[in-house]
Amino acid sequence: MYFVYVLKMSNGQLYVGYTNNLKRRLNQHQNGESAFTKKYLPIELVYCEVYKSSLDALERERKLKQHKKGFAQLRNRIKRSAN
Repeated sequence: MYFVYVLKMSNGQLYVGYTNNLKRRLNQHQNGESAFTKKYLPIELVYCEVYKSSLDALERERKLKQHKKGFAQLRNRIKRSAN
């Protein structure tokens, strides 16, 4: 399985990532082993999608990062679910 995930960082920003081992990757983020997120600890997993194909997951991650409108819709959905 492959995962596209969204983390909420301590500064309120969202981070999008892709991995084949979500538990390991979240531990890496929490332990400061990720160059980008280590400045914004603690982090919280707020969204995750699961894919069978690594190519599908990688494509979804790229689309979220490149297409501001799609990411904005996801961000709004995450905000509504937090209330």
